[in-house]
Amino acid sequence: MKTITDKARIEEIFARGTVVEVFPSKDELVARLMTGKSIRIYIGVDPTGTAIHLGHAKNLFFLEELRQLGHEVIFLFGDFTARIGDPSDKKATRKQLSAEEVKSNMSGWIEQIKPVLNFGDKENPAKVMYNSEWLSKLSFGDILELSANFTVQQMLERDMFAKRMKEGTPIHLHEFMYPLMQGYDSVAMDVDAELCGTDQIFNAMAGRTLQKRINNKDKFVIALNLIANPKTGELMSKSNGTGVFVNVLANDLFGSIMALPDPMIEPLFLNCTRIPMSEKDTIIAMGPRAAKARIASDIVCRFHGETAAKAAEESFNNAFSKGGVPDDVREVTIGADGSLSDALVLAAVIPSKSEWRRLIDAGGIKLEDDTKVTDPNFKPTKGAILKIGKRRFVKVV
Repeated sequence: MKTITDKARIEEIFARGTVVEVFPSKDELVARLMTGKSIRIYIGVDPTGTAIHLGHAKNLFFLEELRQLGHEVIFLFGDFTARIGDPSDKKATRKQLSAEEVKSNMSGWIEQIKPVLNFGDKENPAKVMYNSEWLSKLSFGDILELSANFTVQQMLERDMFAKRMKEGTPIHLHEFMYPLMQGYDSVAMDVDAELCGTDQIFNAMAGRTLQKRINNKDKFVIALNLIANPKTGELMSKSNGTGVFVNVLANDLFGSIMALPDPMIEPLFLNCTRIPMSEKDTIIAMGPRAAKARIASDIVCRFHGETAAKAAEESFNNAFSKGGVPDDVREVTIGADGSLSDALVLAAVIPSKSEWRRLIDAGGIKLEDDTKVTDPNFKPTKGAILKIGKRRFVKVV
């Protein structure tokens, strides 16, 4: 596939407001993209949950656009690093996952991201790799050799470690190994660039160091913003169960976007749609409800197609313009001794049990008569209709 070097198109990719910083610089990266020589670029994600959210998806939009320019792109499953636990932006040590838990989490991820990243292109398909393929084979001697490239002082420069030191919160030795292992991914795949969120800059820069020292190659680090509510700073988070997850039906996805607070309209427009930038002011001027509906329709169309997006918007309008329950309420089956939370997770209505508990604590689970469900072990009756959050309904069968 011939590499596209149209500077206007390259600049348009960077113009959506998602790129926060490029190392060593954006100008050097653009110049490299303009040479016509394909680069190998990857993004890595640890499968610590069963679903991806729009915060992940918007990074994949950017990666797909680079693929369409003719560059080689890799989606890397951090199936080994997920077992270590990334300390980024964490006040306490992450729970370490077993190999079985990681395998279960990532089982449906490829299907979730296929609408965003093209794995089927005949000339230049996106590739999938797993860092267990090389990290599991490192000997203790190999790890000692890699460790010699960094100092304890460098590791302690990380904000979360400095905070924990000040607060007297434990820092476990294996957490120092995380940036070392993620850094080695760059060496093993011999990449030219890494795409990451701003919370991953430290880890990505560790890879830049190792790639230079071991493969004598400069690696670009492209840091993208994290989707956050500009008023509260709350992030879309896989670990915390917050945000809009994409492994749901069209109606649920549309309703979840409509349920987001109004300050999220502009971040969603910039990060999660590819509606022309020239339409931004016009859409925002439509008012919060209409603007979110336009954005929700575009996002649902990408994941479920135009027909499903139109039907989802119609269902939403029928339910909430009339103050009622949608006609096509999704049905969830629960066995006689089954758990409601397990059934909702299995049906991909919610991403995790932690999200169920969060919704219960926040008063976000209600019966059809608006009675709040306060017991996490609540047993619904057959035929009961539950309202989940502000815009989702399920019927127990």
